[in-house]
Amino acid sequence: MKRLLLTAVLSALMIAEVHAESFTVSDIRVNGLQRVSAGSVFGALPLNVGEKIDDRTLVDATRALFKTGFFQDIQLGRDGDVLVISVVERPSISGIEIEGNKAIKTEDLLKGLNQSGLAEGEIFQRATLEGVRNELQRQYVSQGRYSATIDAEVVPQPRNRVALKINVNEGSVAAIQHINIVGNSVFPEEDLSGLFELKTTNWLSFFKNDDKYSREKLSGDLERLRSYYLDRGYIHMDITSTQVSITPDKQHVYVTVNVDEGDKYTVSGVKLSGDLKVPESELKALLLVREGQVFSRKLMTTTSELLTRRLGNEGYTFANVNGVPEANDDNNTVAITFVVDPSKRAYVNRINFRGNTKTEDEVLRREMRQMENGWASTYLIDQSKTRLERLGYFKEVNVETPKVPGSDDLVDVNYSVEEQASGSITASVGFAQNAGLILGGSISQNNFLGTGNKVSLGLTKSEYQSAYNFGFVDPYWTVDGVSLGYNAFFRETDYDELDTDVSSYSIDSLGVGATIGYPISETSRLTYGLTAQQDELNPGYYTVQQIQDFLDKEGTDFTNFKASIGWSESTLNKGVLATRGASQSLVLQTTVPGSDLSFYKLDYRAQMFKPLTQATTLRFHTELGYGDGYGSTDGLPFYENYYAGGFGSIRGFRDNSLGPRSTPSRAYPNLPVNDPLNVNACNPNTGVCTDPDQDPLPFGGNVMVQGGAELLFPLPFVKDQSSLRTSLFWDVGNVFQTNCDGYEPGECADIGISDMASSVGVGLTWITGFGPLSFSLAAPIKKPDNADTQIFQFSLGQTF
Repeated sequence: MKRLLLTAVLSALMIAEVHAESFTVSDIRVNGLQRVSAGSVFGALPLNVGEKIDDRTLVDATRALFKTGFFQDIQLGRDGDVLVISVVERPSISGIEIEGNKAIKTEDLLKGLNQSGLAEGEIFQRATLEGVRNELQRQYVSQGRYSATIDAEVVPQPRNRVALKINVNEGSVAAIQHINIVGNSVFPEEDLSGLFELKTTNWLSFFKNDDKYSREKLSGDLERLRSYYLDRGYIHMDITSTQVSITPDKQHVYVTVNVDEGDKYTVSGVKLSGDLKVPESELKALLLVREGQVFSRKLMTTTSELLTRRLGNEGYTFANVNGVPEANDDNNTVAITFVVDPSKRAYVNRINFRGNTKTEDEVLRREMRQMENGWASTYLIDQSKTRLERLGYFKEVNVETPKVPGSDDLVDVNYSVEEQASGSITASVGFAQNAGLILGGSISQNNFLGTGNKVSLGLTKSEYQSAYNFGFVDPYWTVDGVSLGYNAFFRETDYDELDTDVSSYSIDSLGVGATIGYPISETSRLTYGLTAQQDELNPGYYTVQQIQDFLDKEGTDFTNFKASIGWSESTLNKGVLATRGASQSLVLQTTVPGSDLSFYKLDYRAQMFKPLTQATTLRFHTELGYGDGYGSTDGLPFYENYYAGGFGSIRGFRDNSLGPRSTPSRAYPNLPVNDPLNVNACNPNTGVCTDPDQDPLPFGGNVMVQGGAELLFPLPFVKDQSSLRTSLFWDVGNVFQTNCDGYEPGECADIGISDMASSVGVGLTWITGFGPLSFSLAAPIKKPDNADTQIFQFSLGQTF
């Protein structure tokens, strides 16, 4: 009303020069235009040449011109029958400069100003500037910066322009000094305040900023407080008031919450109503709420979700189940009725995939448990999503089930995926004093050319060693999920080329193998394998005693046929960097008749993830192995021994450095004449030469026991955690030898807790385009004798 009166007064003043009697306009002349075109003025005027005008018409014309926002002053005059309009244009904004802001980026502030009409080249209006200044002030207040001030300066410039300078003094964030809950008698204040995301200042507040007041956080805390009471039977609990006060220096905040707890209610009865569609006995089995229980809104809501999912499994995708509580205040009880509205059964029209730019549609489609044209089962749709995540090809998998336009019983199932690296590539060039030039490389791809097949190829070449390997696995050799894999390898070593006088042993191996896997359930499968392997051992000048004893008895050339049978089960939520579920495998490998040696190995691996919060997870893992000989072979051949230490084992110790150690090497006659040991270390009676300077070497054992626990947590300041894993870990384990004949005292330990190595540390794995990069920083807390420690470790191509 005030604005209307002001406009009327101004209009009356501005038309004072116009004669009171009406007249017919023969022409309209506009004076004072600079940037605004005459067409814009004439387009806004509600009158035209030839019209007869009066005082009322002139007032309307003045208002119309002011509404354009182009002018800060307008005067109307009359020159005969010519209407003269004199205007003063508002200045334009030549530039905006913001100083002093840190908590809010300049780009964000300029974007907000632009949305409010303040931008370079726009018409300047002081009222708008004041509104923006107040809005900026509110933004800083919402961050807890109550002492923030916003000063805006308008600097006139030539050609009717102005420059805006906005000076920001952000001040400091007010910290919460005290949170007080009043009116509670059932639960202690410590328990209730512990529910709050807002905290008083503590030693972690510098990192977590949890002592900074926020209206949004307080609203969430009050809802958590309300839910806490509702889940414990206090259905009439009420938050009567909330007071937030700030100290005069605007540095501290006090929060007071007043509650009215009410009485505790128990459940007097539970029943189902509506069109159930599913046998009532099956739905009743899903009821988490029972008669006589303390009422819990959480249990009621969870029950509704379970019933909805059960109906969804039968195709009633749009079913709605609501728990309706009816309170009886006379005896403090609640009767709960779950009202079931199944809606129509929905059928799947199409299953679509998006985001798989590398992976073929067929690779995704064969993981589907939900079929097109079948009814839309919530369980099968989610199971299909889980199977896609377990492939390890995708960083993220999402699913939507939109209705088909024009139909009330058809849905499309749309899976959107984000692909990630599913293999690794390594290459190395090096030089060692004893080995010379070393060239190496390998490629491992779990999704070769988008076909879902696993292919690996490796090559290592140096002056003393050549190693080649190839592997291939088709996980869908048949349409029902029978897998077929085969591999070939060749390793050749020649220690005579090494510039050293001592070698433990060398072994040249050639082998081929094949495996077939059969799915026996959604989460488990059996695997059968057969490998033919030929090994040739070549002792050096000085061979450790255990190896020489084995060669004396068994010879140096072996052809073995190894058969294996394995069982595996996985309920992990992802194939790479899982955070939920569990997996385990048990594999028995043994040589079969026709082999030169008789031995077997039994291996068990398991891991389990236990969520602690939405962001943190506890992982337990273990690996057990046992091997032995049978028949004519005494014990497990030394080159089949287990080793421990390093990534995938006990971090903080060098690779393969744990466990039993060999005895000093020895050699028989026919040494080079100039060999110093031929003179200094040979026994003339036995002809046996020893190397007194050789340290005991890691020799492995026939028993492996290792495991540990990890606390998985998100990496701070990183938004996308899907390709990262950080953990605090505790690793423990060792390898042992059950037959200690031929070992020096102290070089072979019996199985015992006291002989376990252990370490604690922090680890990081990052999935890159070249494969997973893993780092660990570990400190041994129990170090067996002779074990070699390694604080920092790095690996390319291996996750933990």
